[in-house]
Amino acid sequence: QVQFVESGGGLVQPGGSVKLSCVVSESWFTFNDVGWYRQAPGKQRDLVASMTSSGRTNYPESVKGRFTISRDNAKKTMYLQMNSLKPDDTAVYYCNRAPRPYKDWGQGTQVTVSS
Repeated sequence: QVQFVESGGGLVQPGGSVKLSCVVSESWFTFNDVGWYRQAPGKQRDLVASMTSSGRTNYPESVKGRFTISRDNAKKTMYLQMNSLKPDDTAVYYCNRAPRPYKDWGQGTQVTVSS
């Protein structure tokens, strides 16, 4: 069973920044494409950043230029640097394989953007 442990969220003012971390329990991490997802109340879970095993990244237009995904294979850890945050970025953020996530999800980390 794959385990994901997300951390780093919190309350951030509009225009602020936050960096999320995700530790993965399995050695598959090095060889798989991974991503960050988010789910706002009453909405579906969406992919907001992905990175292939070779380091190629992809972002939807809603976060392009503001979010940056990175990974440290030695630590089996991935990161999401979020800048210029907007209230619409408020959501629970999750990490998983991408674009086909495993059925098991972590608890996520809440990011709230509010003044």
